[in-house]
This record gives sequence, C-alpha cells and structure tokens, in this order.
Amino acid sequence: MPLQDPNNPNRLLHSTSTKYEFQFGYSRAVRHGRVVRIAGTAGLDENGQVVSDDVVDQMRRAIEVIKAALEDLGSSLSEVIMTRIYVRDVHDIDRVAVIHGEVFRDIRPATTIVKVDFIDARILVEIEAEAVYGGADEKADGKADRKR
Repeated sequence: MPLQDPNNPNRLLHSTSTKYEFQFGYSRAVRHGRVVRIAGTAGLDENGQVVSDDVVDQMRRAIEVIKAALEDLGSSLSEVIMTRIYVRDVHDIDRVAVIHGEVFRDIRPATTIVKVDFIDARILVEIEAEAVYGGADEKADGKADRKR
C-alpha cells in the first residue's frame, strides 16, 4: 500500500524497504498527481540480493519490481511512457532489449539504453520508468486529445 507523503498530500510513495532506500533517502516510486516515476531498479530479491548472475534474469526481476510499484500506485505497465535501461556490458544490450520488447512491444514507450559502471559489480542491468497515471490526455468532453 502506498504511503501518502506527509509533506505533500498530492504525492504517494512506494517502497520496497531496501536498506538503500533508507540509507540514501529515496522512494522506489513516486506518484505526484498523474506522473509516476520509478527509480533505477536492479534485479534484486526481497532481501536486496542480486537474483542471478545472468542479465536476463536480472532484467526480468527488475521489471517485476517496477510492475508491482506501478500497480501499488494505481498505475500499470500499459501507462509507461519512458524507460531508461542501464547495462554494465554493451554485449548484453541485445539480450536486455529482447526482454524489454517482450514487455513493452505493444506499449512502445520512449526508451534509452546506455552503458554504465555500477557501484555493485554484481548488478548487470538497471531500469527506470516513467508513467502517466490515467493514460492519454483527455479533453473536457472526455475524448482523447489526438492532435499532439
């Protein structure tokens, strides 16, 4: 269940209760009005341990965590408009892209993939996401604004 931000009633916070969220002072996900942002999410289990040494397993787990955060905040993967994927090894980009495609092929968010060095060398991939709660913009008459 999301936590209402005590400093701002328009913000809902989602936590996975990892030590890093507390240590660094952040939320796994935040919904402010219609905007939902998911922090960089690695393939970690409930205890904060890397799920596997395989980039595909890590990517699948990261997407599971993102999906759960979106749903907790009343949103869904279908409302994602942007993803950012960070990989440690450029040779893993194709393998990661296949998993991204399985999940987002029909949603087609804007996406960026970049090579990075992670603080924890066991992490091979991390993904961020942005969504718009409630989907496409609507006009006052309730019809979607398709002119944009």
